[in-house]
Amino acid sequence: MPVDSLQLGALGKRPCPECSGDLEWNAAAQALKCPYCGTVVPSAPPLPGESSVIREHDLAEALRTVQPSRRGWGIERREVQCQSCHAISVFDENKAAEKCAFCGSPSVIPHAISGDSITPESLLPFKVSEVQCREALRKWYSTRWFAPNRLKRAALTDLLRGVYLPYWTFDARVDANWSADRGDHYYEGSGDKRVQKTRWRSVSGRIEHQFDDELIAGTVGVHAKLLAAIEPFPTTSDLQPYAPEFVRGWTVERYQVDLGRAATLSADDLNAQTRSLCSGQVGGDTQRNLQVDAEFSNRTFKHVLVPAWLATYTYGSKGFQVIANGYTGSVAGERPYSWVKIFFYVILPSLIVLLLWASLQGQ
Repeated sequence: MPVDSLQLGALGKRPCPECSGDLEWNAAAQALKCPYCGTVVPSAPPLPGESSVIREHDLAEALRTVQPSRRGWGIERREVQCQSCHAISVFDENKAAEKCAFCGSPSVIPHAISGDSITPESLLPFKVSEVQCREALRKWYSTRWFAPNRLKRAALTDLLRGVYLPYWTFDARVDANWSADRGDHYYEGSGDKRVQKTRWRSVSGRIEHQFDDELIAGTVGVHAKLLAAIEPFPTTSDLQPYAPEFVRGWTVERYQVDLGRAATLSADDLNAQTRSLCSGQVGGDTQRNLQVDAEFSNRTFKHVLVPAWLATYTYGSKGFQVIANGYTGSVAGERPYSWVKIFFYVILPSLIVLLLWASLQGQ
């Protein structure tokens, strides 16, 4: 049975053994740490009402009933929505949001907390500290050769924010029968008259495969191409049961890709992967007319949170994002181009070569 969110709100605080302040997850220490006195608690048992088991939910049942669990955040939270990028951020009750963490817009307004939202039951805690992330971002900026000098000199990492992003994970078993025409190349003739031909034959087979924790992003705040560049997040091995101290003090984005939409995206992805697996069994030099009859079973899902460090900035009139995987440290980002630099590095040398060539032709 899901634990009532009000009950968890009362039980969700884990006090510091020294000063009784609320402990928070510290990425640098990889442990719970008191933000007031600095006491580090390497490990702590689950609080009453918290689960130490990460559960998979039956997808078909969840889609029929809409809401499988309303576990609650474990602490009092409030939501604000950005009027520019439409991301919904979830904050501690006593934390104010002056700007959107995802696009930097100051246009954020209160958002009513939805009573039927699915709250996460597991998460991947931050492993990369802020100091480590700042160093990774400095290296990333230093390799953007055609970025404006003013951008490189700017203290962009001062805008760095740690955020938890919403994801869905899906498991499924597939049994698929396939058939195709397999083509094997052979050659006739010799020398310059050697001709490649293809011998075709019908082949068929069957595959069984278990998909585990296939990720579908629930975020709208981070640009999709950047997310793809910093994935994967190792949810199959390092996921932790949700506990409020992991998110206390951090910004959390509420999903806007709901379970139904995520399930559809996952089905499309699993079908494409299944087709690719079948194609890999055809063999030969080429193939055609691949037909796949796939049946999926044991489809389950989880709603999880994954960590990211996000820097947003505006250059000219355009906004840019730089994001780092908060667990692996992978960095991806957007940046403006200096057309002056491009001219001097690319166009100017070409013009010089062209002028030299013209000069030689005139002699």
